[in-house]
Amino acid sequence: MFQIKSGWLYSDDINIRKVPVDRFGKRPEGTKISLIVIHCISLPPRQFGGPYVDDIFKGTLDPNAHPYFKEVAHLEVSTHLFINRQGVITQYVSFLDRAWHAGRSSYNGHKECNDYSIGIELEGCDDLEYTIEQYSTLKEVISVLKENYPDIGNNIAGHNEVAPGRKTDPGKFFDWSQIR
Repeated sequence: MFQIKSGWLYSDDINIRKVPVDRFGKRPEGTKISLIVIHCISLPPRQFGGPYVDDIFKGTLDPNAHPYFKEVAHLEVSTHLFINRQGVITQYVSFLDRAWHAGRSSYNGHKECNDYSIGIELEGCDDLEYTIEQYSTLKEVISVLKENYPDIGNNIAGHNEVAPGRKTDPGKFFDWSQIR
């Protein structure tokens, strides 16, 4: 169903939105992709749809569009993929590049997860269930990522696991049995 070409996800069957951003860096020389980090995002919190997720990753989020945005509009963040509530994928950063999704982080004793991971944001919040469509898409994406980047193996973690005490997503309602 999915394939990866030059770090970008493609499909003959479904449309994958491409919204390239300039908020990324090069991975350190010789770094192998060996981790997937699962996140969640909704802007404003607990509200779905609209342009705001694109805007935060592009760096164009208007701090005056919603009171909450004053807290987050200045953040320099990005992700590789975003999966909305209907299972539609948007890719912002090539898998070959380093997206800015995990921040200060560590996995199995290896610091700076952004260097060697792929970030996937699910449209949601810590205290709501995710949709069947999201899990279905996520499973397919994980499969193609593991096929193309075999060092991932079974290394799939929540943001809360790589940045404990600082982050809580994807939250207690994320059903790990759907993907592990």
